[in-house]
Amino acid sequence: MGKEVFPGRFTTENNENIVIFLIGMRINKRRAVTKWLPVFNAMPGMIKELYTHKEELGFISMENYFGLRSTVMIQYWRSTEDLMAYAKNDKHLAAWKNFNKKIGNNDAVGIYHETYEVPAGNYESLYGNMPLYGLGKALNHIPITAARGSARKRFDSGKLKQADV
Repeated sequence: MGKEVFPGRFTTENNENIVIFLIGMRINKRRAVTKWLPVFNAMPGMIKELYTHKEELGFISMENYFGLRSTVMIQYWRSTEDLMAYAKNDKHLAAWKNFNKKIGNNDAVGIYHETYEVPAGNYESLYGNMPLYGLGKALNHIPITAARGSARKRFDSGKLKQADV
């Protein structure tokens, strides 16, 4: 999370199509460090690449969460096509091939991902007294006005703009 707290209530415009990609791992056997640590260590290089080449890759932003046995990254992308193209990127393919070579069907570590295409006008957000976070970090972070004072109004604002297109 960013350090600067924005006092008050904020939202994002919802007039862009976005892709939300969840990716993570679960440590099934804690003592099998040699199996799960390489999976965990493969991510920082890819994350650095995503942030270094955001515009050309179509990557927008992400958040990380760490639990006792699992991790998840919530990533925001411009399109499914951009996400799929990154999946075929050299750095990602090398990590994927390495995972399959070292781990394969060994149940010491699990991995997962989920992809959601979210059309413009089909998401809303609210951030009260928060630093830039989630969609508020990924998209245009704007103060909530009377026109966007409720969740329904925030949803409808994107749908109204889409009708104009």
